[in-house]
Amino acid sequence: MINYIVAIDLGTSCIKGIIGTRSLTGAFTVIACETESSAGCIRRGVIYNVADATQRVTMLIRKLANKAPGIQIKKVYVGVGGQSVRAIDHVVAKSLGADGEVKKETTDALYEECRTFKPEGLEVLSITSPAFFLDGNREIDPVGIPCSRIEAHYKLIVCRPSLKLRIYTVAERARIEIAGLFVSPLALADVVLSGIDKELGCALLDFGAGTASLTIFRNKQLASLCTVPLGSRLITKDLTILNVVETEAERLKKAYGDAMADKENDSPVQVNGLNGAAPRLIKSSEINDVLKARLQEIAENVYARLKEAGGADKLNAGIIITGGGASLKNFDAAVRERFGTTIRYASVNRTLFEKTNVALEPEYGIVAGLLLKGTVNCSLQPAPAPAPPAPTPAPAPPATPKDEDEVTKTETPKAPKAPEQPAGRPKGGKGKGKKFMSGLVNFANNLFDDSDYEEDDAPEDEAKKKDTNNINKPQE
Repeated sequence: MINYIVAIDLGTSCIKGIIGTRSLTGAFTVIACETESSAGCIRRGVIYNVADATQRVTMLIRKLANKAPGIQIKKVYVGVGGQSVRAIDHVVAKSLGADGEVKKETTDALYEECRTFKPEGLEVLSITSPAFFLDGNREIDPVGIPCSRIEAHYKLIVCRPSLKLRIYTVAERARIEIAGLFVSPLALADVVLSGIDKELGCALLDFGAGTASLTIFRNKQLASLCTVPLGSRLITKDLTILNVVETEAERLKKAYGDAMADKENDSPVQVNGLNGAAPRLIKSSEINDVLKARLQEIAENVYARLKEAGGADKLNAGIIITGGGASLKNFDAAVRERFGTTIRYASVNRTLFEKTNVALEPEYGIVAGLLLKGTVNCSLQPAPAPAPPAPTPAPAPPATPKDEDEVTKTETPKAPKAPEQPAGRPKGGKGKGKKFMSGLVNFANNLFDDSDYEEDDAPEDEAKKKDTNNINKPQE
């Protein structure tokens, strides 16, 4: 049976979905990616209108199912993001005594204690691998090392309980089972960052429509994860002050927005009028003045979070940027100018997939990462068509009936004709001996004749044939 993995990401501007297969060797093949607008039902990564979100998710699932005919999608993996998602520190310590030694049971007990920790007012989504400190010294693999005290420093990924609750509510109404929840920024990091990036130190900035998430790695471990509740949709709303509707503002942002615009290259831009009014002209500087003011505010907030996490000095692999908002012209140059470090755009690592039937653009990075984490078959495949019943053997032709005379008549060879008596010889006397000899011959002939055997055995053979037919016949 083929395992179909289905994953969706609940974004502020659109809901993205992916469907793929996982082979017995663990290799993934991407079948299709689809999107469905989420405008009005999801804000800053949080479900706002449950009824509307249910309808959008149902439509997305239907689109994906159409790309894989013959299956029914019953489960999905869901990425969790939004403004309340962040990482918090949690330390679990244990004293081992003067002659103590770290054992596997020691680290297991530390994890179990961390797992049962419930931060007040928050829901734990994930627990990352800890950093171990033995008597104050950091150790990557502490098992077998003597020490008197061990500390395990965990990063707990948490969110508000309502975020998770609404996801389950939408799934229940859409009649879809949640196969698993994963943290969206971490899933994205798995497909756009390399092990070298995480070891050297890097920051992944996902600038979306509703939020900007910042995920920082150092020494191959998660150092920080935070979400700034500001996104590129704010730029669109700000542009409506130019007396344009939101759809026109979005068009102007994408077509003429420039994060590093120079007023010397100020060109006229045609704007569609309101309520059917004639188009009018404005200067491109009017668009970019609004855009840069909001973009600067967002950049300052992200920079403050980066500074809290240790700054950009130790990020030797730089900052990797992605997301719909990052597609603004010269966005990378603006980030480089403010953060003072190397900047590059993210790309999905294609080597993680055996085959892709679609182009995995960076905007599908989160669902691609969720796909790689999936292990449970998400489809209800139709039962295989029953094998056609074995052909019923044709009934053996009935034994050819013998002529009525042949059935009733005993096929006994005629006795040799006795020589005629001489004329005048009286009857009787030796006539009785003649009859005796004739009967003896008939008895001897019947003794080795098999005609009676065939007739008696025929009904039994016919019954066996009927029984055989009944065994081969499929049950009702």
